[in-house]
Amino acid sequence: MNIRWIRIYHLVYIFGESLSLYMDIPQCQVNNRYGIFRGCNLTGIPLVQTDIGILDLGSNYILEINASSFPFLEKLFKLQIDSQKNEKLTIRNHSFRNLPGLIELDLSYNRMLILDSEAFAGLSYLQNLLLYYNNLTGSILENDYFKDLKSLEYLDLSSNAISYLKPNPLFYYLHNFHLLTLKYNHISRICEGDLHSFERKMFTVMDLSNNRLHESGPDVWKSCGKPFRNIQFDTLLLGSNGLNVDSLQSITSALNGTKIMHLKLAHHIMGASFGFHNLKDPDNTTFTALVNSDLQILDISDGSIFSLNPYTFANLSQLLLLNLAENKINRINMYAFHGLNSLLHLNLSNNLLGELYEYTFDGLPNVIHIYLQQNHIGAIRDAAFKQLTKLELLDLQDNAIKQIRFCEQINYVQVMYIGRNRLKAVGQTYVNTTYFDATQNNLENLGELYWLSNIPQIKGIILNQNRLSYCYPFFNISKTNSLIYLDLSENMIQLIWEKGQCLDVFHHLSRLKVLILYGNHFAFIPDGIFNGLSSLKNLNLSHNSLTYISNGIFPLSLEKLDLSNNQLLSPSPELFTSIQSLDITKNNFICDCTLVSFIMWLNETNTTLLGSPNDIYCMFPTNFLYQPLHKLNVDGCDEDLVLLPLRFSLFVFTTLIIAISVTSTIVYNHFRGTCFGLFRRITTSVLGGPKSEGSLEMHQYDAYLCYSKKDFQWVQNSFLENLDSHYCERNRFHLCFEERDFVPGEDHIMNIRQAIWNSRKTICIVSKHFLKDGWCIEAFNCAQSRYFTELKDVLIMVVVGTLSSFQLKRYEPIRAFVQRSQYMKWPEDSQDVDWFLGRLSYKILKEQNVKKQAKVTKIASTLELRAVATVS
Repeated sequence: MNIRWIRIYHLVYIFGESLSLYMDIPQCQVNNRYGIFRGCNLTGIPLVQTDIGILDLGSNYILEINASSFPFLEKLFKLQIDSQKNEKLTIRNHSFRNLPGLIELDLSYNRMLILDSEAFAGLSYLQNLLLYYNNLTGSILENDYFKDLKSLEYLDLSSNAISYLKPNPLFYYLHNFHLLTLKYNHISRICEGDLHSFERKMFTVMDLSNNRLHESGPDVWKSCGKPFRNIQFDTLLLGSNGLNVDSLQSITSALNGTKIMHLKLAHHIMGASFGFHNLKDPDNTTFTALVNSDLQILDISDGSIFSLNPYTFANLSQLLLLNLAENKINRINMYAFHGLNSLLHLNLSNNLLGELYEYTFDGLPNVIHIYLQQNHIGAIRDAAFKQLTKLELLDLQDNAIKQIRFCEQINYVQVMYIGRNRLKAVGQTYVNTTYFDATQNNLENLGELYWLSNIPQIKGIILNQNRLSYCYPFFNISKTNSLIYLDLSENMIQLIWEKGQCLDVFHHLSRLKVLILYGNHFAFIPDGIFNGLSSLKNLNLSHNSLTYISNGIFPLSLEKLDLSNNQLLSPSPELFTSIQSLDITKNNFICDCTLVSFIMWLNETNTTLLGSPNDIYCMFPTNFLYQPLHKLNVDGCDEDLVLLPLRFSLFVFTTLIIAISVTSTIVYNHFRGTCFGLFRRITTSVLGGPKSEGSLEMHQYDAYLCYSKKDFQWVQNSFLENLDSHYCERNRFHLCFEERDFVPGEDHIMNIRQAIWNSRKTICIVSKHFLKDGWCIEAFNCAQSRYFTELKDVLIMVVVGTLSSFQLKRYEPIRAFVQRSQYMKWPEDSQDVDWFLGRLSYKILKEQNVKKQAKVTKIASTLELRAVATVS
């Protein structure tokens, strides 16, 4: 079996390499022994050199190939005459007699292929014959077309019109023949004696998938005997034949005694699926007939199996791999896997499992790999995996697991994948594993790492894409830990280090070789953070916001460092003295004389620089923007006279700017409401109070306030009392709103339209209630129609509450607004309310035209039509 597969892979490799070599060769000519004449409108065989190796004549208008078509081409080993554009292609007797070295012949994708009886005469070295999509019938195997193909190994007859199988006795003498593809044909049954010519053959692959084997009922299969008698299969593919439990049981009875290593039944229609009962799930009789087949791999994936019944696989004692993925399995009954004493690999991924019980995996004493990803598993009993003493890999990714107490009952597992679940804490659970992957969970406490590192067997921990943002360790990391690989990428560890928490997190990881910290929003690296990493070889700090790194911060053992996609300004070459491989691309280098030593180091270093040299470029000054550093001329910089004073001046200036910025930010954050109020009082006293921005022109109101009735009380307290002049004389605006200004008894949509067109602006207060209110959405639509009609910024959208962008964009008029304009968001902090109302007042008074675009015109037309239809 292995030798045959090696030969197949070898041929595939040869032809794949050949294809890659002539992909870029000009069409309709021969170049370096490769003739590419595909799609050249040929009606005959072109003249080619006698030493040609590959000839592609596909997609032409060749009607006939005969004995005089080809000159003597001794070295031609691959010929393609596929996809001719005529109604038919005829191959006459002895057509390939001048091609004695041909190994592969492709005649596929011809609408109708007509073969004379001696069409393949002389092809004694041919190994691969491709005849798919040729409208061939069962006679292609029944007659003696292949009698001269002594070396034939692979025959592809897929996607033809073959309805029966009765191969010619000549197949007795094709001793190398072991690959047959018959998928996508019309075969409905195979009876005893039909495959007599295949007896005593060992097929590496026979593909009968996507046929019509289900059309012959159980009674027909019972009367057909044993068609596969004395034939052996490495792989037999019977999937996509519409097989249910009864038809499959009949076919397996026909296979009784046939030696099969791998039986593939995906895709099938076995199983009741979720919520149905009209089809049966497999039971303890379904695979009984395969008891003598020595089956090692069974693939019944991609179906509708809902329940695994007791003893379903009890007769498959030699099975090594069972694939049940992509079914609808929700229930695994007791004793479902009993009898699978030799099973090593179990795949239950992409099903509907919700719970795992103590008995779920009973009967699997030797299983080493279990795949349970992409189910709905939330509850796992503590002893669910206790009996699996030889388990090496457990994949529980993409489920709904919230705690991992069950891990304490696992004897030992080399690799545990529990990523993309709902873990919030490890909870001091003893995880007896070597490699622990908890990617994309909800872990927030970096202190979990202290516990996990103390588990003696753990050598690799992956906690990337969690929410690590604080650190409360309950244990110290043992100096005898075994951790070698640690991935903490795409978290928020910068928040932890800013608070001075867990700065000793790496100090006892003396065996660690790989540390991945990219995407943690680092603005700085604390001094001494990497102390203790005496064995570290690979450090990834890419995709952060580092502007400066102090000398001596990296361990001397470090060999590979990734600092790409940061904001480094002028790094010191002394940082990289021990580094063998460095990626420092896509940073914000300031290209002045302070960078001279680094540029000189780049041009002279023996360190391997990863990435393109053109990605190590300047970001400042603007006249050097994106200029690669290796192309800069630094002869004009005197490092002694210029470099050191500039460094000191830059240090003093930067320190002052940072101190002033930090102080200003802190003061503003704590007293921004007071600052804004003071600003308002000053401007009012200087300018003499608020000025009116002109008359209302032709508008009755300053603004129409559109909101859900359920939000009225909040709107009254937040908007009306602070803006409407009827509520308070100091307010400047005359607002329109439904409860006061709509005409009773008049059509509601007419009230809305009059309010919109009689107001200078429309303010839509979008909340969860607003999105569920049809009148509110219609009012938004109408206001947006006016926006496109007048081409003025007459619509103001205020979002209230925790509404995501996805929730807003579900509604077409709101999605159209968000794509072209910015909306306002009600502040969460009460001290920002005055500032917000001031900004809103400015937008009400401000008149702004908008630019008309083709896309805007199209949206306007759509909204106008909808508004007219609604009114009608």
